[in-house]
Amino acid sequence: MATFIIGIIILFLGYLFYSRFVDRIFAPNDNPTPAHVQQDNVDFVPMSKNRNALIHLLNIAGMGPIIGAVQGILFGPVAFILIPIGCIFAGGVHDYFAGMLSVRNRGAQITGLIQKYFGEKSFKIFMIIVAIMLLLLATVFVYTAGDLFAERFMGVRDFVITDTRLLGIYIAILSYFIAATLFPIDKIIGKFYPVLGLMLILGTGMVLVGFIVKGVNLQNFSLANYNIHPNHLPLIPMFFMTVSCGLLSGFHSTQATIISRAVDKEKDGRRIFYGMMCLESLIAIIWAAAAMDVYSLNLVPNHLVGTVNVVNIIANKFVPFNLAFLVTIAIIILPITSGDTALRGLRITIAEAIKLEQKSILNRLIIVIPMVICVLSILVWAKTNAGSFSMIWRYFTFFNQLIAIPTLCCATVYLAQNKKNYMITLIPALFYVFITMSFIFNEKIGFNLPLKYAEIIGFILTVAACIFVRKKFKNID
Repeated sequence: MATFIIGIIILFLGYLFYSRFVDRIFAPNDNPTPAHVQQDNVDFVPMSKNRNALIHLLNIAGMGPIIGAVQGILFGPVAFILIPIGCIFAGGVHDYFAGMLSVRNRGAQITGLIQKYFGEKSFKIFMIIVAIMLLLLATVFVYTAGDLFAERFMGVRDFVITDTRLLGIYIAILSYFIAATLFPIDKIIGKFYPVLGLMLILGTGMVLVGFIVKGVNLQNFSLANYNIHPNHLPLIPMFFMTVSCGLLSGFHSTQATIISRAVDKEKDGRRIFYGMMCLESLIAIIWAAAAMDVYSLNLVPNHLVGTVNVVNIIANKFVPFNLAFLVTIAIIILPITSGDTALRGLRITIAEAIKLEQKSILNRLIIVIPMVICVLSILVWAKTNAGSFSMIWRYFTFFNQLIAIPTLCCATVYLAQNKKNYMITLIPALFYVFITMSFIFNEKIGFNLPLKYAEIIGFILTVAACIFVRKKFKNID
């Protein structure tokens, strides 16, 4: 229990002090934000700090802080330390600069920032990567939200797409995704997300109360248990690829740039971008602790360990029976409210790339219809091929963490050009070059090399990335 409490203290102190340090380096000003200068009542709409914060929390907190937590805690209590440290020095910094650089660049999406700071070639490569990542994420979140709902409220156990109940749920979720992608941000997202955000906090809070009322069995960290993964996965790079949301997630850059178009004042950025990343990290720590408890009591069948189904087991363990469904609903909210903004972010990104204005509903449909066809195709394939979910999730994980690197590198170039402390973004950027490259060269979905060779290649590419970024210091106006 002590390690769990220490992790929460690290997170609290990090937000209290380090986020202010980062904010002072960026130095928010009083200039009008894109929400006011480019207001179009579709994507550029000024909203209050608290509303933006709750919306951003739901945008970024998909299934990542839950699935990542229940999988990451298998490494042991080291997760309680690495999650908050990673959030403070990497994830929070990443989200803050993604949002604030977008505010400073007329609400540009992450691909637009890459185009500005690294040129046309890098833009084209990462445009493809971002599109793949967001389509995979939207598909996975239709899948997980639908299965969770069907299991809890319809008693479904065999999750095949030919089950008309399950198919109906998938169609309903995807229909909502389409509506939230097409409608102005303040009509659906701006109205309902603050309420849904409070439900998420309530659901997680109920689990935390359950720790106090029913007790929780948690290990403390020691050198003897620094990595106790049952499948003997290496802590580096696997832990940092397994736990993304709550620690660092490249997906957040696509969401921060959506909210950048609704930021009323630059000074709101620390709470919205850095603060909500820390709150997501707290959610991940709590769910990791709950997962450790149910694992230690052997309440989870072996075939469900590390899966989304652990959510219902945790709810049944820590929350009174007549309230457990509220926790499930709170968690179902996560993939739904990230899947819709994943597609919204992709719509905006594509529109920005092809310079197609989005005030017209027809122009929005031109982009949205092909996106929906892609999601449906991936979903049908995933549900009709055994083991496909695991593969999709691993590819999403790779692309997700890969996208975090150029975001941090853009911030590094920006800080260097403005003669500010760029080490706060360069160090986490280089660390994740090593992590992602070691992962893909070692993994079966990648090059399937022995870990020691993958790490050597990862180190070489990290040095190359450092040289590449430093060359850009002198090439930006």
